[in-house]
Amino acid sequence: MKLYFAPRTRAVRPRWLLEELGVPYELVRLDLARQENTTPEYLAVHPLGDLPALVDGDVTLLESLAICLHLADRFPEKHLAPPVGSRERGPYYGWMAFAELSLDPVVMEFYRDAQSPGAREVPEEEAAKLRTRLTAALDLIQRGLGGREVLVGESFTAADVVMASILHLANTLMLLGGHPELVAYVRRHSQRPAVRRAVAG
Repeated sequence: MKLYFAPRTRAVRPRWLLEELGVPYELVRLDLARQENTTPEYLAVHPLGDLPALVDGDVTLLESLAICLHLADRFPEKHLAPPVGSRERGPYYGWMAFAELSLDPVVMEFYRDAQSPGAREVPEEEAAKLRTRLTAALDLIQRGLGGREVLVGESFTAADVVMASILHLANTLMLLGGHPELVAYVRRHSQRPAVRRAVAG
């Protein structure tokens, strides 16, 4: 397997999962400052030049969510996805999709504002709606955890990789102040050895 990767991109999520799985893979680092994601070689892998991309034999996957779902199912013996047909499988899909499709876009709006403060003229009404949407999403996740250490069942899964990655950014942006359980969730999972390997260089 070959993962195309750059730090501080969504490629960190599948790299973290690969490290949790402990399976061999090739890491292809792309320097975005040098626009290595726009070379003909990489565009042949991902026509949009985005990251990540995973090549697994004759299968190429382009979205971090799809890659994480694929990897967790590819190695069922690692138990990073609930078994198909189990009662946890539906909630597992739900949290994966919610993290990527509902939480991530909102957090990224705050991230863009933090990167270029004052560069965008966001009407106060729109900003208030964004804050309300974020709070509602965080409330939902905190209720879903219900005092547990993981999202689904009793053990860590790929859903926690995706969710904790996004919540880590939210915590860095100081967005979790009213949600101490989520702060604890991020801190707990960010200390996993696989995370340290995933973000190392």
